Amino acid sequence: MRTVGIVQARMTSTRLPGKILIKVLGKPLLQYELERLKRVPSLDELVVATTKNTADDPVVALCDQMGVASYRGSELDVLSRYHEAAALHGAETVVRYTADCPLIDPGLSDSVIRHFLDSAGELDYCSLNIIDAYPRGTDTEVFSAAVLAEAFTEGTTEPDREHVTNFILNRPERYRILRMGCEKNLSVYRLTVDTPEDLTLVSRIIGAFCPQNPDFTIGDIIALLDAEPELAKINEEVRQRGI
Repeated sequence: MRTVGIVQARMTSTRLPGKILIKVLGKPLLQYELERLKRVPSLDELVVATTKNTADDPVVALCDQMGVASYRGSELDVLSRYHEAAALHGAETVVRYTADCPLIDPGLSDSVIRHFLDSAGELDYCSLNIIDAYPRGTDTEVFSAAVLAEAFTEGTTEPDREHVTNFILNRPERYRILRMGCEKNLSVYRLTVDTPEDLTLVSRIIGAFCPQNPDFTIGDIIALLDAEPELAKINEEVRQRGI
């Protein structure tokens, strides 16, 4: 099963435009994420799915610099962008990432992919439970290219086209869905970058570990936040936008 990780990325986000290329310690946030995703052992290839908008030319330039494949598709129809990128790169299993997760844990992400691959066809979709288990910013969604093709063909609503897995998640009677949990509820922490407050926290976390320990894990991050609770307060009032 050829497994391809696809990172959706664009510069024209509404809450914090250009966030993915904001530099922390001289390095763009997207570069941190791609470097970490390159260490996910179960990925056969990593692809950045960006848009044809000229504003995203720097995203493609960064991918070229890092030796990461990129694909340019529709800005608003993200589902078509994913489907086309997956088909172009011969994906049989698709792993969905978003470009606002510079702290993503390669080991944790790999565990989700492995669980899906080891399910021997008993699952259509597998992800971390970021509602009441894992922090946002650790997001990993895994599904087959065949299921993605069904969503692409049958998904007609605006949320279906904008949010890649919306069609799948809204059909639990049709698709076998698993959201993986953990022993301790860590969802109180927010590690994604969508607002200035998020950026402040993520910058502080990166500064606490880099450059001495660039391979820090989610366990290291949680230990830091537990030891310095004032850090988590930086973005505790931020609410995730709904679909």
